[in-house]
Amino acid sequence: MIVELGHFALVLAFFVAVVQTVLPLWGAQTGRRALMAAGEPAAMVQLALIAFSFCALTYAFVTSDFSLRVVVENSHTLKPMLYKVAGVWGNHEGSMLLWVLILALFGGAAALFGGNLPVTLRARVLGVQAAIGVAFLAFILFTSNPFQRLAMPPMNGQDLNPLLQDPGLAFHPPFLYLGYVGLSMTFSFAVAALLEGRVDAAWGRWVRPWTLAAWVFLTIGIALGSWWAYYELGWGGFWFWDPVENASFMPWLFAAALLHSAIVVEKREALKSWTILLAILAFGFSLIGTFLVRSGVITSVHAFANDPERGVFILLILAVFMGGALTLFTLRASAMQAKGVFSMVSRESALVINNILLAVAAFVVFIGTIWPLVAEAFWDRTLSVGAPFFNAAFTPFFTALAIILPVGAILPWKRARLGATAKKLIPSLILALAVLGLVWAIQTQQTLLGPIGLALGTWLVAGAVQDLLLRTGRRPNLGRLTRLPRADWGRLFAHGGLGITMMGIAGLTAWTVEDIRVVQEGDSFEVAGYTIALDAVERRQGPNYVTTMATIQVFDGDRRVATLHPEKRSYPVAQMPTTEAGIDNGFWRDVYLVIGDVQANGGWAVRTYIKPLANWIWGGAIIMALGGVLSLTDRRYRVAAGARKAAPAPREVPAE
Repeated sequence: MIVELGHFALVLAFFVAVVQTVLPLWGAQTGRRALMAAGEPAAMVQLALIAFSFCALTYAFVTSDFSLRVVVENSHTLKPMLYKVAGVWGNHEGSMLLWVLILALFGGAAALFGGNLPVTLRARVLGVQAAIGVAFLAFILFTSNPFQRLAMPPMNGQDLNPLLQDPGLAFHPPFLYLGYVGLSMTFSFAVAALLEGRVDAAWGRWVRPWTLAAWVFLTIGIALGSWWAYYELGWGGFWFWDPVENASFMPWLFAAALLHSAIVVEKREALKSWTILLAILAFGFSLIGTFLVRSGVITSVHAFANDPERGVFILLILAVFMGGALTLFTLRASAMQAKGVFSMVSRESALVINNILLAVAAFVVFIGTIWPLVAEAFWDRTLSVGAPFFNAAFTPFFTALAIILPVGAILPWKRARLGATAKKLIPSLILALAVLGLVWAIQTQQTLLGPIGLALGTWLVAGAVQDLLLRTGRRPNLGRLTRLPRADWGRLFAHGGLGITMMGIAGLTAWTVEDIRVVQEGDSFEVAGYTIALDAVERRQGPNYVTTMATIQVFDGDRRVATLHPEKRSYPVAQMPTTEAGIDNGFWRDVYLVIGDVQANGGWAVRTYIKPLANWIWGGAIIMALGGVLSLTDRRYRVAAGARKAAPAPREVPAE
């Protein structure tokens, strides 16, 4: 009964979304307040209906209701409760229901907290947001219904993909979707502004919190996925340029560019057209990512669907919304004239360069991701674009970004003198060069990637700190620091976190030590100054898997550093193995161990990695996300707080 009600609620939500699309947009166009006012209650009702539907599907997974096809294909009675719940979004149908739930959640938030928006703008934002909901609710109901019943329910399910049965990946999709779908609000604001024919400083302030929230969620989601790949796949890598990884990374880059561009609109009323275009592209690349993951056109360990019919439907949604928005942008571009003027050397110019680098980097990733598809479609050639291409093509843009970012952050608005600004950053430059020289002196005959990466990271961190200190005046003091706006502290954490992540990537990439050998139980061996001793290997029974677990001691000289238990698990129902690395996490390095198969001589294959600065990668991501949260708590950047400008009341049109 609960499942049937959940299905009915989903159908009803579709019709409510249609009403929310038509009435507010019609009211905004004709000036009828009564029609525009329908948007807020419709948004809340739609959210309540989809939330109930999602809870009904969760109930079916928790109670192992195998009359639903999606539960049979993605659950099992022996599965731990965490993964029963995670199974709700660990499949195509359930994940799309989560997608529209988050879409409705953002629409409800705009209805609830958008009281400071002009009436017509709010109505148009809610209408556009609902139109996206109509498209995806139709997609779910017609091609991906999670409430599809089976005529003959089996006694048990087929289990969830073992790779997804992990705490990191259980929370990874919800955060990622909050970022993906959160960018729909920036799209809705952009289209609403185009319909209004007005983009001003107030609009820039209204759109920033939504963009910032989406960027924070994307940062957390990408970091969780990277962390999962690091310890779960057994390769010791943190990023593999997988198409699904790229699908989330591209919107993150565009969201970062949009954040900086919206600052210029807010402060100087410049770059209006560019900001609107970035808002459209950010959500557009979220839709492209949805298409890549769910169309079956790419192969990945975490692609959701392999159904061309679904891919065509998503491609149609992408064409309608992106094509419509870009057409409207073309027609309205002349109405978005910039008011602020600035010289070539100014903070505005630095932000323009910053945005161009981020956008070009995103397009480089996009080209590398889709080029194999293009080659196969037009020339019938099978190509593989891997890490060497992405590293070579992407790294120069991010290197340039790291160099420019500290300089741009302290340049004055409108007009500046580069020499005077550069002098302020001399301490940061000296520190970065000192780190470069120190690391280069310590290492011998190794790659330059490590020293340069650490120098760039130091430059970013030191520049962010110096930027904060310069905002307190010529003589910084603690009192002035504590009185700085939270947005300034947020910028420090975001830029500094990026620098820390870059240092972690450089250290792990340049100085990882790898050792692969066959080891007998009771034997030990040396790797990079550590003694690794294999004590025993035994088979154990897990809740829904059988594991081969090793007990390995790690010594640094005579001191025991850690006792690790790497595993090789086998899931009988899914008939799939997984690797569980044993990791001793440290501030300066990780000791990373993987147990392989038993060999003909009775020994075991053991892979050992010593990974310098590995945890700096995710530590930096956490600090970046914290910076975004700090900025969100700044009262100036709450939704339209203090930014509302007087706007003419909409024209009342008498009912006919």
